[in-house]
Amino acid sequence: MKMEDYDYQLPEELIAQTPLKNRTASKLLVLDRDNHQIKHDIFSNIVTYLKPGDCLVLNNSKVIPVRLFGIKSDTKAKIEILLLHETDKDTWEALVKPAKKVKVGTEIVFGEGKLIATCKEEHKEGGRLLNLKYNGIFLEVLEELGEMPLPPYIKAQLKDSQRYQTVYAKEDGSAAAPTAGLHFTDELLDFIKELGVHIAYVTLHVGLGTFRPVTSETIEEHKMHAEYYHLSEENADLLNSVKENNGRLIAVGTTSTRVLETIVNNFARRFGASSGWTDIFIYPPYQFKAIDGLITNFHLPKSTLLLLISALAGRETILQAYEEAIKHRYRFFSFGDAMFIEPKKDE
Repeated sequence: MKMEDYDYQLPEELIAQTPLKNRTASKLLVLDRDNHQIKHDIFSNIVTYLKPGDCLVLNNSKVIPVRLFGIKSDTKAKIEILLLHETDKDTWEALVKPAKKVKVGTEIVFGEGKLIATCKEEHKEGGRLLNLKYNGIFLEVLEELGEMPLPPYIKAQLKDSQRYQTVYAKEDGSAAAPTAGLHFTDELLDFIKELGVHIAYVTLHVGLGTFRPVTSETIEEHKMHAEYYHLSEENADLLNSVKENNGRLIAVGTTSTRVLETIVNNFARRFGASSGWTDIFIYPPYQFKAIDGLITNFHLPKSTLLLLISALAGRETILQAYEEAIKHRYRFFSFGDAMFIEPKKDE
């Protein structure tokens, strides 16, 4: 299959540059997969599409300020790095700009020596393996020196870094936010629970794959990078209970979806407590085994995320829905509006 079949034209002005003042005020495109109908709503009304016994599955990974600006210790050249994930104690895989200036042995200094990164390995497409030296607690050093790693299509400055976090973010480790969850507030989640809808949590630390575009001409040639995930025994038991009682699993975001599908593939269609690395690549005609419905944002053309939702709802249906969203001036990507791909009625 060709990646060009998952392309679409988006007016640049529809790329959301800043978050809305009210998280729940986003538009909501509701896609009925049974009859391919579309309904336009607002996100605060998501409760009307949920039923008692359903379960929302949220990714509680927390974005850490992993974009750093430093200088080479010898030439004083300016270097930007984006820490992606820790491979060993104080050793991180990172993206580096300009990569041509960072060779094995290169030393990069941040904050007048508060943090020093030494290049250990050179990887493709600007990737580097860096060893970090610092004094004190690493996350506190990052809080002082780092910035939130906003996607490259966001040009505006983020005034409040908490708007690039979900309200339920807990587990430090992501290089990008699981953005479908940005629409929820504590009040909305409390109301959802009062309706008898369960809330389950998974962790997937969003990493390298989010920042790497699909460069292959065919889908099958693309290689997903692995990301760390975790599911606790408590949440695994809740998910199994929901399924046993014919409740519907509604994943919030493609990251939650990838965790759930990874685990049911590993545990023979059940959920088991587990941690590890997943490089699951979901694209048509993948048959979903875990989720029934999906709350998601609008994704970049020719992206792995667009492939995932096309596997759930069908390529033509998704591209038609995107045309409708563009027509109605929806806001796209990380700070944009939301889509709810409803469960099929017979599920």
